[in-house]
Amino acid sequence: MANMNTTFVLLLNLLYLLLITESISLEAVPSNSIAVNANVSCIEIERVALQKFRKCLKDPFNRLSSWVGQDCCNWEGIGCSNQTSNVVKLDLGSSNLCGFEGGSQYTPDQPSCLSGKLDPSLQNLKYLSYLNLSNINFQGVSFPYFLGSLKKLTFLDLSFTMFSGVVSPSLGNLTNLSYLNLIPSPFSDRTLSVSNIYWLTNLSSLQYLNLQNIDLSKAETHWLQVVNMLPSLSELYLSSCGLHHLPQTLPFVNFTSLSVLDLSNNGFNSSSIPPWLFNLTALINLRINLCDLKGSIPNIARASLCNLKNLDMSFNFNISGPITEFIQALSGCGNHRLEQVNLGSNQLSGVLPHSLGYFTHLRELHLTNNSFSGPIPSIIQHLSRLEILDLSYNLMNGTIPVFIGQLIELSTLDLFSNSWEGTMTETHFLNLKKLTWFSLSSTRKSLVLNVTHDWTPPFSLQNVLIKDCQLGPAFPAWLKTQKNLLGISLVNSSISAKIPNWLWNLSSLLLHLDLSHNQLKGDLPKSSSIVWVDLSHNNLTGSLPLWPSVSYLSLRKNLLSGPLPVNIFQRSIPTCLGNLAGLKSLVEYSTSPIRSLLLPLTYSEHMDLTAKGAQREYYSQIFLMNSIDLSRNNLTGEIPEALTKLSLLFTLNLSWNQLTGKIPENIGVLHGLETLDLSCNHLSGPIPPSMSSLTFLSHLNLSYNNLSGPIPSANQFQTFIDPSIYEGNPKLCGPPLITNCSLLPSDGDTEAVDEDEDSEEFRSEKLWFYVSVVLGFIVGFWIVCGSLVIKKSWRHAYFNFVDEKKDRLFVAIKVNMARLQGKIEA
Repeated sequence: MANMNTTFVLLLNLLYLLLITESISLEAVPSNSIAVNANVSCIEIERVALQKFRKCLKDPFNRLSSWVGQDCCNWEGIGCSNQTSNVVKLDLGSSNLCGFEGGSQYTPDQPSCLSGKLDPSLQNLKYLSYLNLSNINFQGVSFPYFLGSLKKLTFLDLSFTMFSGVVSPSLGNLTNLSYLNLIPSPFSDRTLSVSNIYWLTNLSSLQYLNLQNIDLSKAETHWLQVVNMLPSLSELYLSSCGLHHLPQTLPFVNFTSLSVLDLSNNGFNSSSIPPWLFNLTALINLRINLCDLKGSIPNIARASLCNLKNLDMSFNFNISGPITEFIQALSGCGNHRLEQVNLGSNQLSGVLPHSLGYFTHLRELHLTNNSFSGPIPSIIQHLSRLEILDLSYNLMNGTIPVFIGQLIELSTLDLFSNSWEGTMTETHFLNLKKLTWFSLSSTRKSLVLNVTHDWTPPFSLQNVLIKDCQLGPAFPAWLKTQKNLLGISLVNSSISAKIPNWLWNLSSLLLHLDLSHNQLKGDLPKSSSIVWVDLSHNNLTGSLPLWPSVSYLSLRKNLLSGPLPVNIFQRSIPTCLGNLAGLKSLVEYSTSPIRSLLLPLTYSEHMDLTAKGAQREYYSQIFLMNSIDLSRNNLTGEIPEALTKLSLLFTLNLSWNQLTGKIPENIGVLHGLETLDLSCNHLSGPIPPSMSSLTFLSHLNLSYNNLSGPIPSANQFQTFIDPSIYEGNPKLCGPPLITNCSLLPSDGDTEAVDEDEDSEEFRSEKLWFYVSVVLGFIVGFWIVCGSLVIKKSWRHAYFNFVDEKKDRLFVAIKVNMARLQGKIEA
């Protein structure tokens, strides 16, 4: 009996020790339980596993140089338990984006980049609770299945790791997981997808879940049902997941702890905004922008989203109706926390509600591109923390209130494209010391900006955009004080003075200058370092300047004169234009309708470009566009061969000039060319066969030139079936023209004639031909007539012969007439 009691006591002690060991292994990893001293030695099997893992990695900057010796607990990125010496933390994550498909791309400022393969030996780290391998380039290998065996994990970050294929459902075994981040690498051309996400229901402790850019299309019918079963979930990121189904109802809301919800950039097929979104009372950040949502904002209970700080519903384009009730409901909270509101690019309407003024913590208010009307409400003056106020592209009217100048934190004031009227003075800017962006225009063209000539603004702008306002007639001298400008746009602002010399050297940062549609006078400077220049529709005189740094230039509709210089920009259309290998867009005093509201770097660029035979609008990055439009000028000479070096060119318009010579033979190397317009010139010779290789060419116009020979019929030319493309070229033949090539001289003959017509030798030959014809006539005339004058017997014989023939002809006519008359009388 005593032996049995002893045995029982021993068993209890062993069980107690096991329970202690188990509790130690479940410690929270980020706490102070991770060893940082040399007294803790790692376990051999775990050290071997780490060494195998290390051998599969490339480490060109020796980030893992400390991974030597027997004590792995002192290696970089390794943490061990103080009690058991087990490896509980592996943190090799990096804040750098470290690679492209096929291998890492290392730079001196990215010493933390690693790449290679993920060795399955990591599954021997049985007590690992923290694993961060973010930004390691695993080169497109399939998502590792073995990670599901690391059941102690509470933290797993595999973001930007270049895995591909299907996310392993074995992650559902990680029931202790509280943090899961699987964002795929933006540099990979391989996708990462999820076949179903029911395995997530096992992760009841999950607080953070980030599946951005992972294809969830196969799970779109049940994604909401699954995440709603995660009661601890605090942050959910499902941006750009290919979801198209947004349930309108949710029987019960289980994830009530949710503070961050990001569903942006999912095309929900014109779904309405579901009311259950506004029942998530713990929400701090809500992003449902770029979701193709429609309809009005649903009614919500007053004070239901009192924790909300950031709300983004922009770029849905079809959310409509007034926002008065919605804003009033949000303003019902005693403690207003709202800091950022973005409702831009929708169809919202009505006046701005006075309840906006209750959000005293508001820092950003984006209402651009809607249909809001009425004046700026006076209660806006209470938003003393406002940094960004964007009311652009609406239907608002009235005067701009003076209290705008009291918003001392304002850095961006965008009032572009509304129906403002009245006058803005220095008082409107009185305390705007932090203003860096100012944009203003009035569709009524009745807004006056009236400041004194010697006004010194309190701000230092980076971008200024003023259009359709009365700013002139003098050039605004206050710009001289703005030394940090990146962009200046003063379009249609009634300025009729000369461009001051100081403007061209105002700021070394200045990239963009748009002074179009004014009455500016004078000559242009000989040099300028500005990259993007639009001075079209003015009264500028003189010749075209030499600006080596320019990437976009529009000088159309001015009074410029003289020939196009050979060294224009040191990259002229004659011979040297090909040096502009990075040319984006060049529009030399063309009269084509092209304008831009672009300001560099931070502006949402807009450009109307005459291409493909029509005026087209381009949004996005204007500097990605490669185009040359020199139409409607008086340019002479030939099209230089060097122009074909602009390999990224997509639009070439040289129409309505006086260009001569041939189309460059190797124009076919411009593989990206979409629009080619050479109409209304004096070009000659055949259409180069290499043009058949322009597979992206969709608009072609070669009309009204002197082109000759057959029209190519291969590849892309089979799509150009409109005869008007080639009309006005009488020597062209073949489909779609009705002229048969067999009726015209051969290509060689035509080419030879074309080549000779402009040569001095051909003109000399024509002169001698005409002289020989005249001389031949004179010599032949006197050979016949001279002999009759000199030889009397020849003269008598000749005239007797003529008289005899005349008499016979007379008798024959009389006889035939008598016979005809007899028959008629009979």
